[in-house]
Amino acid sequence: MPKVLISDALSPSAVQIFKDRGIEVDFQPSLGKDKERLAALIGDYDGLAIRSATKVSPKILERAKNLKVIGRAGIGVDNIDIPAATARGIIVMNTPFGNSITTAEHAISLMLALARQIPEADASTRAGKWEKNRFMGVEIFGKTLGIIGCGNIGSIVADRALGLKMKVIAYDPYLASERAVDLGVEKVELDELLRRSDFITLHTPLTDKTRNIIDAAALAKMKPGVRIINCARGGLVDEAAIVEALKSGHVAGAAFDVFATEPATDNPLFKLPNVVCTPHLGASTTEAQENVALQIAEQMSDYLLRGAIANAVNFPSISAEEAPKLKPFIALAEKLGSFAGQLTETGISKVQIAYEGLVAQMNTRALTSAALAGLLRPMLGDVNVVSAPVVAKERGIVVEETTREMPEDYESLITVTVTTERQSRHVSGTVFADGRPRIVNIKGIRMDAEFGPSMIYITNLDKPGFIGKFSSTLGDAGINIATFHVGRDKPGGSAIALIEIDGELPEEVLAKVRALPQVQQAKPLRF
Repeated sequence: MPKVLISDALSPSAVQIFKDRGIEVDFQPSLGKDKERLAALIGDYDGLAIRSATKVSPKILERAKNLKVIGRAGIGVDNIDIPAATARGIIVMNTPFGNSITTAEHAISLMLALARQIPEADASTRAGKWEKNRFMGVEIFGKTLGIIGCGNIGSIVADRALGLKMKVIAYDPYLASERAVDLGVEKVELDELLRRSDFITLHTPLTDKTRNIIDAAALAKMKPGVRIINCARGGLVDEAAIVEALKSGHVAGAAFDVFATEPATDNPLFKLPNVVCTPHLGASTTEAQENVALQIAEQMSDYLLRGAIANAVNFPSISAEEAPKLKPFIALAEKLGSFAGQLTETGISKVQIAYEGLVAQMNTRALTSAALAGLLRPMLGDVNVVSAPVVAKERGIVVEETTREMPEDYESLITVTVTTERQSRHVSGTVFADGRPRIVNIKGIRMDAEFGPSMIYITNLDKPGFIGKFSSTLGDAGINIATFHVGRDKPGGSAIALIEIDGELPEEVLAKVRALPQVQQAKPLRF
């Protein structure tokens, strides 16, 4: 009989689900706060069900000799060392959509509280004052709400705001124009959103591209009197910059449920009268807690009893029988998607994935999920192979699969074609006998390149001197070239170079590469 340890507070209904399914449960809701005791006990269990209090560190995982699955009741998995869990073959599951409505409602609540200064007015009235003229609010009727990130939660916020008769505009590079129309929002670029919005709410994950997306420069572009709400992730807003904007009055008010450092016990925002703060309550409703607890209990039970995998952040939904032959093609599909995703900076309208040869007879659904995860992750950060198709659908991205029994040149071939508002780009790859994924075609130009951890993608004119000047530029910067792959459409025409390097590429060196005469585009890639 499988044994599951619950180390955080979970609904009694979730505990009962485990028992009803024939799984032995040890319910210790305060154990997550005692790292040493958790480490001492974890070796006896097949499953670990947690919320946010338990920190699953490499030290804990070293002692988890029998652990097969970690279930996080909620979306965030920052408290789990996923690479360490993956290295030990431990499935990490979450419940990505169980608290979406609750978080969206909290954003709307904070917006209303901000508009009418409700917390400060409440405190004043309780203090025996009657400062009716002091708290002059603003209506939200007819105002423009700018939503940064219009995925699952952002689209719910948009629906509620439209019901309040607001005008809604949205910035989301992965939101298709057709989906925006269906939602009733106007899709705009970030600068236009900043310029037009009376209220701005953030609903995007924290990635390298979104970190400090609201900084001093962004704040300066906003209209005077704007109000900002963040219920998404700490770090999306430069807190020092917004403090100054709030003090100057350029930003009339801000509401924060998340902070760059949490728990947030001392923050300059707390001292400002025009700020509303809550302690990361986005998912804190009875309904949301119940939903995610029941979902994770069902998912973990299915995996432990039947081997079914759902909402895993580190493994695709495939059976044990399929895994050995699918594994290298999963890696190939995800890397092809990542290649396209790292080069895509505008809204995606369509993704076409073609399977040719032996791979066409495999579980292409899992492969498509892997390709979509690779494609969307550079922008959205926390997309996994299970949630990727849902995320793509939410953004109105059309996903098409085609299969063909016999490819022209390879035993198996996967081609990912991404269509954006500006262009269409395709990349093809295969797996040779050595089991390592390779790129074999980029935009119709043939090449044979393995994926490396750190690479540079260059498009250039096929003229003498490029390779020498490029190599000298990296050599002068002390950067070693591991592999160098080139291809061209015709002599003197368009050429592509895909170079693997040791270590990172500094921005100043990238600028020098882009300044080389023959270079048309240079982009660092990570795999």
